[in-house]
Amino acid sequence: MLELIKYIVEQFADDKEHIEYKVEETEDAIDVTVLLADSDMGKVIGKQGKIAKALRTLVRAATPKDSKKYNVEIKELGKEEA
Repeated sequence: MLELIKYIVEQFADDKEHIEYKVEETEDAIDVTVLLADSDMGKVIGKQGKIAKALRTLVRAATPKDSKKYNVEIKELGKEEA
């Protein structure tokens, strides 16, 4: 699933070498945090968050029913604190 997320994000981002992915697995979910350069935030999130919403929809649709739920979060590189 991480490969799908990486593929989609890299289609929109210009600064591909500065993208980081943090994966944290909990008991019932897998949290994927995508850390991007400031210049790529708008491109990956899209107008009114449409691209980010579509990314989450694709990940949800590609996840098997008996698998853990994937949560995708997009943050600016260097500002990853909650």
